[in-house]
Amino acid sequence: MDGGQGRLNASLERRLSLVLTLGIGLVALVAGLFSFAAAYDEARELQDDMLRQVALLAGAGRVRPAPADAHFAEHDDAARIVVQSLGESDPQGRSVDQGGTLPIPPGLADGLHTLTLAGESFRVLVRTNGAGERVAVAQESDFRDELALGSAQRTLLPFAVLVPILLLLVARLVRTMFRPIAALAREVDARSDEDLRPMAAAALPAELRPFVAAINRLLARVAQVLAAERRFVADAAHELRSPLAALSLQAERLEQAGLPAAAGERLAALRQGIERGRRLVEQLLALARAQAAAGDASAGPARAVSLQQIMREVLEEAMPLADARRIDIGVEGSEDARVQAAERDLFTLVRNLVDNALRYTPVGGRVDLTLRRLGAGAELCVRDSGPGIAPAERERVFDAFCRLPGSDETGSGLGLAIVRAVAERIGARIDLRYADEALQAGTLVTVVFR
Repeated sequence: MDGGQGRLNASLERRLSLVLTLGIGLVALVAGLFSFAAAYDEARELQDDMLRQVALLAGAGRVRPAPADAHFAEHDDAARIVVQSLGESDPQGRSVDQGGTLPIPPGLADGLHTLTLAGESFRVLVRTNGAGERVAVAQESDFRDELALGSAQRTLLPFAVLVPILLLLVARLVRTMFRPIAALAREVDARSDEDLRPMAAAALPAELRPFVAAINRLLARVAQVLAAERRFVADAAHELRSPLAALSLQAERLEQAGLPAAAGERLAALRQGIERGRRLVEQLLALARAQAAAGDASAGPARAVSLQQIMREVLEEAMPLADARRIDIGVEGSEDARVQAAERDLFTLVRNLVDNALRYTPVGGRVDLTLRRLGAGAELCVRDSGPGIAPAERERVFDAFCRLPGSDETGSGLGLAIVRAVAERIGARIDLRYADEALQAGTLVTVVFR
């Protein structure tokens, strides 16, 4: 019960449908009861008028009371109207069903009466005509009630047919009215994290436009905050490049000064730290560019770019690191595909995938790149012989500065974050799995370009 009540309270559509259903049902019930009562009373009044008409005809001599021995065998006893002189009795003592008379009290006043005669209920009209003769006109109450009830029930037929149709129309109307809200929710839900464009409100109902306007203002504020953060990261990275370059140059000059062996070891460690800082700055700049708005022209114009050419350029740049780690790296096959995107975005994506594979593949391992066409798109795969990424960690590795437990690699932790940002920017999809599912080893990164 609590769960159902919670769902009801949480759904404005259900609450509105329930209120309208209860309101329509209540109005229909009250209207039906009034209609039933009015039709029933009107039918009873018409029956009483019929008794008055028969009494008038009998008083005018046009209808005479039946002889005491008259009986119509084929006549419906329930529908009959009995006309007799008041105080008349059957000498043989027969009942009215046997062709006799009704035992109506002779002293009954003129007018309408409901009497129980011979164990049955009758509606009796007593009237005195101009000659002073008193005539009684009677009809069984059960038959009258049955006719009145049937007439009243027929007035309920329109309610029984139209009210369910009205409820269905109301339910459909409510769903139609709330359809723009569902469409608005789907539009918001389908947007990526970086899509902060304002939503169109022109086609929405007037009641929703203030809500959409408030969302657009919120999106604008969020976009300003994110833009400020990215500018800060980019500016900080730019500012750090010059000091790091100066430190690297000073370290090179210091190395040429003929230092003792112990100082040389410390200087080598210092140069490694400077190199790590320089690489971190470069990765921060790359991440800031990749997270820029889709319409940002800083990545260059979108055009049909050869993925095979991008892969060759990345391999040339990555070859020194591959040689230093004695890793066999290469491109399998010669199939090419062209992707509509900015060339720098594609280069950044492939370079970070390859760099990540080289850094997490053990010395003497293997990294392979493959490319194949998929209709109008393409599929790029980067396979390595490293330890692989567990399924539970595959979503988290795309976070900035994420480092997997047990990893000894001294990377910046930004490579896959940059890859995801670029993929979202150009509309590509990324999939991670084991390169060898049976051994649960190695990493296979698949990028599908649409």
